[in-house]
Amino acid sequence: MPNSAARDPKMHNSLPMTLRMYQRLATGLVPLAPALIRRRLKQGKEDPARVGERRGLSRDVRPHGPLVWIHGASVGEVLAAAALIERLRDLNLRILLTSGTVTSAAVVAKRFPPDVIHQYVPYDSPRYVARFLDHWKPSLALFIESDLWPNLILAGAARRLPMVLINGRMSPRSFPRWRRMHGTISALLSRFDICLAQSKTDAERFSALGGRDVVTTGNLKLDVPAPPADPTKLERLMAMTRGRPIIVAASTHPGEDEMLVAAHRSLVGFFPQLLTVIVPRHPDRGASIAGVISASGLAPALRSREHLPTAATDIYVADTMGELGLFYRLSPIVFMGGSLIRHGGQNPIEAIKLGAAIVHGPHVFNFTDVYEALDGSGGARQAETQEALVKQLGQLLADPAVRDRMQRAGTGVVEQLGGALNRTMAALEPYLLQLRIEMGAANA
Repeated sequence: MPNSAARDPKMHNSLPMTLRMYQRLATGLVPLAPALIRRRLKQGKEDPARVGERRGLSRDVRPHGPLVWIHGASVGEVLAAAALIERLRDLNLRILLTSGTVTSAAVVAKRFPPDVIHQYVPYDSPRYVARFLDHWKPSLALFIESDLWPNLILAGAARRLPMVLINGRMSPRSFPRWRRMHGTISALLSRFDICLAQSKTDAERFSALGGRDVVTTGNLKLDVPAPPADPTKLERLMAMTRGRPIIVAASTHPGEDEMLVAAHRSLVGFFPQLLTVIVPRHPDRGASIAGVISASGLAPALRSREHLPTAATDIYVADTMGELGLFYRLSPIVFMGGSLIRHGGQNPIEAIKLGAAIVHGPHVFNFTDVYEALDGSGGARQAETQEALVKQLGQLLADPAVRDRMQRAGTGVVEQLGGALNRTMAALEPYLLQLRIEMGAANA
């Protein structure tokens, strides 16, 4: 196996005071874990059937042979790993995929092959982390983007587990904060054998913060396949909406829905049959969004209640999981959420791969390079204000030729910026070769 960070002399240096305090605090809070779990269960943030996984317990059996552990925070990170997981499965490697949210677990169950083992990542207590690692004994750990749990990383390194940061991202907001805590972040990043960064800027930030062997490989989200759609459901939706102009607002966040409802009210005066589809990032907000729509004098319909949009429906709230592929196929105009408020924007790639012209707000720092390339090429348009949002959406509704040009430009950008998957696989090849050797020895 390639040299692990655990073999680096730095590993034997004392930890910074911040991490020693963190470890003591995480250990001391273990008795409070049941109360935390109960609270999260009430909030719908935990699966009652699987809360043991948060304490490092599992009902699943570790498969025989090498096991690649991939960890991502939530839905976006998990989906970013989809194509990589397929490549690893093609090598007959077994996959353990961890994440921290109920929504990501639902996406894994719906979108991933059944042989991909999903577990909730344990709470970051040394005791829970040790249980998790003792049970699964991963052969290689791949952490996606920036979900860096200190005890998880330190325990993995102490066990000489090879660890790689893939699709690494360091946001403009996080970088100055971590720079003020350079000793802490350096002690964590130096435990990774390699840091594979999304962009040159990310690579420079990781290097400045103490990352070892930092390489720019690109953004795996650009290589994610287009989301699937149930053909029967799509045909039914198209039949119910045929002839109507449609706008899809994807992955919206609180504070944006009111602006989209107001935009619909402005646009419907020019496009009387307009249907707006709001797909909230968190489906449990569906009822509250419907309340906003009703309060504005418009007629909502909720997909979670198995309603379909009728001629009387003004705004359709698609408050279900895993159906964005349906709605991207329903409309050539997509507003990408998380961008009118300071969330940082959502990933536009899937929508572009299904032929969408993209409109977004000014706050897209989660995907700075992607949106800069899209805006620069004419594949997406930014709306700084409510008035600009109405203007951009209205022009796209009125002019199919503009939509077509944007779609072609967006597709060109995605094709040009792609290739991160191949570069990531090339960087991982020394580790994968060792795992294949181990598989051969075990099967001999």
